[in-house]
Amino acid sequence: MRKFPHFEQLELLPYLGKWFIFATLVAALAGTASAFFLLSLDLATAWREAHPWIIWLLPFAGMAVGLVYFLLGKRVDGGNNLLIEEIHDPKQVVPLRMVPLVLGGTVISHLFGASVGREGTAVQMGGALADQLTHVFRLHQDDRRVLLMSGISAGFASVFGTPLAGAVFGLEVLAIGRMRYDALFPCIVAAFVADQVCTAWGVHHTHYAMSAVNNIDAWSVVAVIIAGILFGLVGMLFATAVHKIGALVKHLIAYPPLRPFFGGLVIATAVWALDAYRYIGLGIPDIARSFQEPMLPWDFLGKLVFTVASLGTGFKGGEVTPLFYIGATMGNVLAPLLHMPFALMAAIGFVAVFAGAANTPIATTLMAMELFGAGIGPLAAIGCVTAYLFSGHAGIYHAQRIGHSKHHRRSLTGAEVPRRDVEATKTKDPA
Repeated sequence: MRKFPHFEQLELLPYLGKWFIFATLVAALAGTASAFFLLSLDLATAWREAHPWIIWLLPFAGMAVGLVYFLLGKRVDGGNNLLIEEIHDPKQVVPLRMVPLVLGGTVISHLFGASVGREGTAVQMGGALADQLTHVFRLHQDDRRVLLMSGISAGFASVFGTPLAGAVFGLEVLAIGRMRYDALFPCIVAAFVADQVCTAWGVHHTHYAMSAVNNIDAWSVVAVIIAGILFGLVGMLFATAVHKIGALVKHLIAYPPLRPFFGGLVIATAVWALDAYRYIGLGIPDIARSFQEPMLPWDFLGKLVFTVASLGTGFKGGEVTPLFYIGATMGNVLAPLLHMPFALMAAIGFVAVFAGAANTPIATTLMAMELFGAGIGPLAAIGCVTAYLFSGHAGIYHAQRIGHSKHHRRSLTGAEVPRRDVEATKTKDPA
């Protein structure tokens, strides 16, 4: 009997069809949620800027959100880290209430003047909405992992308007030095469709004035490496400070709703006393200005301090947009010192500090190219990879695992391990 040849490619067709449908469903949900979130955020920001006195209500707003999370949201209080942990070690579907809780909590944080971002909210909404399909289609654990990664990609892509970066972010953020390519197709589809869905709802993302990048020469490479080292150290400082302040506040204040109350009191007083209104909220106007004119030398430090205080005391939101602010203003300050253009160094700092803090150099390089043009790619890659190396194994996501060390002196082998396990062995490592 004649045997027909076996074509592996034919077996991929059902796989592509299945994940195209799932990823499109995830994208529709995440893109719509991000659109609603971004439009709400614009209204909240405009109202706060028109009524600066509202900063004095920040302690009470923080306590109200903290109380809601304490009563209803203990299961989802882990935020992005909960999603990452569920991908590594699936246990139970993320509750749908994560979506309204993080959405409301973040909008309130911005309305009353906390210094937080927006990526965390979009990623959590995308992941939680995607995970609901686990029940609907009765998916097993391996498929659920891919579904969650698609939700992360969709949320990230739609909130920033960067589908390539979003697709890779969902793969790269899980473990340092290792990516799961089995989820590549779903993440790409989810990211691109979510971005289109968000745009279709009338959302317009910020565009930054960036001129064409001049020919790359030896000095520009050296300058970006020097800057990348500093960007990485600042990314490490940010990530470490957020974790340390958060742990200290939990130790000093046992009742969770009181943490953002006292944090909000300190932030509001400091904003009023120092006239530091520019360091609260997203800070998009200052980010845009850093591409065009000199900024104050301490702007990046001011944003870092207020963001660490906000996140460390329990206000809801993300870390990424504040990291954009820190990086762009820091790059602006370094530009004349390194004899480089303001816009170029602001753009590289914009992505490189984030690359160091989140340990995602590939996603951030792609983000630079999507936001500022393909010409910045080589220098952005140098800056992001250098920052990634010099940020150590710290990171803003404590659930992120270590697949491979960043350099050979701390070589890790075998399965991915939680960062805390590696940190516990450092004193025993003769290297």
